[in-house]
Amino acid sequence: MTHTTTTTAASSTTAAAPPELTPALEARGVTLSYDRTVVLADLDLAVERGTVTTLIGANGSGKSTILKAFGRLLTPSAGSVLLDGEPLRSQSGRAVARRLAVLPQKPVTPSATTVRDLVSRGRHPHQSLLRPWTVDDAEAVDEALAATGLVELAGRDVGTLSGGQLQRAWLALVLAQRADTILLDEPTTFLDLSHQLEILRLVRSINRRRGATVVMVLHDLTLAARYSDRLVVVGRGGVLADGAPWDVLTPDVLREAFDLDAVVVPDPTSGAPLVVPRDPDDA
Repeated sequence: MTHTTTTTAASSTTAAAPPELTPALEARGVTLSYDRTVVLADLDLAVERGTVTTLIGANGSGKSTILKAFGRLLTPSAGSVLLDGEPLRSQSGRAVARRLAVLPQKPVTPSATTVRDLVSRGRHPHQSLLRPWTVDDAEAVDEALAATGLVELAGRDVGTLSGGQLQRAWLALVLAQRADTILLDEPTTFLDLSHQLEILRLVRSINRRRGATVVMVLHDLTLAARYSDRLVVVGRGGVLADGAPWDVLTPDVLREAFDLDAVVVPDPTSGAPLVVPRDPDDA
């Protein structure tokens, strides 16, 4: 990348550079493995605060593996992961949970639990023997239920919810946790298109209203482009491309990462990149 520096004769002083913000999450020289099989090696990746960053890539490329490392669900075999500039491994689980919320791909839904009870679990990291349930906890749960449109369903058993409602309930738990950084592993999996849009609009709202940093894994490239500030393409044991959606979703990158022949055009409604696969039979 070429950097161009511009100077003006009229200026006799050089403005001081703004202070560099500590990334919300950072991987430094991280190697991630399963059963001694290396998935990603010597990974360097920093996530800027207040952004929505989406990891994309082919199946098995390591997207969810990175998310697990960021969420302290997988320990690197080399390198370190930092949360707010501090190594994750040096922090207690409760301290991490107050600042980092993780929604796995397939969360285990408890039986005989109401929506309110499920969402209330998001407050557990803030409680202790010396700090039982408080008014602040109740307010956090109420706000999360309202933000996800679940107030009228608060008394329902989670086992009776539709897929979209259940996913909103899990997101409400994350909201109630009030963590500054949120990790979402394929939050739209198994949902129809209308519910996918509903969930992603909610995620964007969390980011815009609260300034939360969001890192998620998505399969749908067009939706990833529409609802993300930054895309990170994972493949071949590392990062293949990283940047704004229009910079990343190019025919060359799509061919390299997905073995996909496609054209990229502006989405007529959002202006974001729209990936249109080519079909040789249509030629």
